[in-house]
Amino acid sequence: MLKIWGRLNSVNVEKVVWCARELSVPFERIDAGGVFGLVDTPAFRALNPFGRVPVIEDDGFVLWESNAIVRYLCARHGMGTLMPEDARLRADADHWMDFQLSAVAPVLSPVFRGIVRTKPEARDMIVITRAFGELKDALAVADGALATRTYLVDERFTMADIPLASACHRWFNLPLDGTGLERPDFPHLFAWYQRVKARPIATELMVLPLT
Repeated sequence: MLKIWGRLNSVNVEKVVWCARELSVPFERIDAGGVFGLVDTPAFRALNPFGRVPVIEDDGFVLWESNAIVRYLCARHGMGTLMPEDARLRADADHWMDFQLSAVAPVLSPVFRGIVRTKPEARDMIVITRAFGELKDALAVADGALATRTYLVDERFTMADIPLASACHRWFNLPLDGTGLERPDFPHLFAWYQRVKARPIATELMVLPLT
């Protein structure tokens, strides 16, 4: 059986669990990281030398990096469904997954950690404000693309939607009161987020509080 190491309040673990559930792949999840520890043990470092979650083990095959895991699961269990068979559509899905990883994640992280995981008196608002502005610019690109499509690729839910939707769940639910920051409207991104969030698997995952 597939094993997934990682705590559910991690955005990167959420992607992998969401993907596995969409594909109806049975798995065992082991809490790791954050308050659960485990990631600094020799056994875990043998799986991932960086000591980060998620990590999977699938019949002896070990893999880390969340988007790589999503691609792997889709290639094994979701070709023609979550993973498009057409090479160009698959490349478009890869492009949006890389967009999440390279343009969204690096600036979402300091905003999320600074607002959700840091007491107000300890926040570095210069860092948070700068990252928030860059995050708005990145998400504006996705909002523009979604003005003419229902989902990110091929008018259907694919692996491309999972990473960005997990990130946008944090974006649309950031507690901004008292920060002086304002979230833009982004109507197309928000409508897409609502469609994706209504999926049964997403509904199960997206009721958890942001921590």
